[in-house]
Amino acid sequence: MKDLYIRKMSLIDCPPKDSYLNRLPVVKHLAEHGIEFHRQVTFFVGENGSGKSTLIEALAVSQGFNPEGGTKNFRFSTEDSHSSLYYHLRVARGAVYPRDGFFLRAESFYNVASNIDQMDREPGVGSPVINSYGGVSLHKQSHGESFLALAENRFSGRGLYILDEPEAALSPRGIIRLIRRMDELVKQDSQFIISTHSPMLLAFPEAEVYQIREDGIRSVRFQDTEHYRTTVRFLQNPESAMEDILGRDS
Repeated sequence: MKDLYIRKMSLIDCPPKDSYLNRLPVVKHLAEHGIEFHRQVTFFVGENGSGKSTLIEALAVSQGFNPEGGTKNFRFSTEDSHSSLYYHLRVARGAVYPRDGFFLRAESFYNVASNIDQMDREPGVGSPVINSYGGVSLHKQSHGESFLALAENRFSGRGLYILDEPEAALSPRGIIRLIRRMDELVKQDSQFIISTHSPMLLAFPEAEVYQIREDGIRSVRFQDTEHYRTTVRFLQNPESAMEDILGRDS
């Protein structure tokens, strides 16, 4: 891939002083430094409340995607709950535009599936929308199966794919399938920008991992993320880890 579709994010101006956005570590970092993209796959990892999903959402909306998820052609709105961060966001794009794109937002994917079924119930001259997603209603599959149907059928390469916690509905085997599909799409000149809590996803080869903490955002090895270290410690000795968590002496 000669150029990335998204090269950098920064703030045009700061949100109003009384906005909760100013309390988010990710917004503070954007205001002071911005965030540059160097790899085809970029992960944002951090604790709940760090602002990673807010950042992902703002980027997606700034690029024309529906706030609740979908392609740029989706225009439904179930609840206007997205933040105003995209108003303040400056995005530096590459010289080449993506041919494909999708914003996956785990918490509102149900609404995307419902909108697809609704569009296919309306009279039209084209083929059913669901054909691009594997031909089976996403509501007639499990949550995880519908996520994978999206990645394996709808994502077509040369795309910008912005994913908010895609592991939310996936089993470990499902995450492995997603990793394999991501690898295929990266080889087809795609760029992924993902917020995640999954140590398995963070291990994707040659990805850049940005860890969000109260003291800022820095690029780290996936082995140095708190998510990876905590998971490894737990799996190496689950009995001892559980005793520590529950405050019990062995």
